Amino acid sequence: MKNFVVKTIANAGALAVAVWLLDKITLTGSNTGKKIGTLIVVALIFGLVNFLVKPVVKVLTFPLFILTLGLITLVVNALMLLLTSWVAGKLDLSFHVEGFWTAVLGALIVSIVSWALNLVLPDGED
Repeated sequence: MKNFVVKTIANAGALAVAVWLLDKITLTGSNTGKKIGTLIVVALIFGLVNFLVKPVVKVLTFPLFILTLGLITLVVNALMLLLTSWVAGKLDLSFHVEGFWTAVLGALIVSIVSWALNLVLPDGED
């Protein structure tokens, strides 16, 4: 359970960095507390999308992974971020990713920052 919480916090932090760096990834809210709450919910959605949908997409696009030597991972991660944005919109959350190329850049930022945060944060395995 601790590991799940740490990964969610890392994803929320990584999404916050992407929102901060890219103008076309937006997070709106009336105050900081509401924005943090929205980021945590979006991080949960992002984790769920990565847990449920990403493995299926990876299996279906396996030949492309081999052909592109794994570079298609950027596209798959961008699609997962766009799907997260779509689900957040359906749940009336104030998180939006505008466009595919913004999603590619955002996915790259989220991947790098969450990797770095997972190195720093405790993994919960005592």
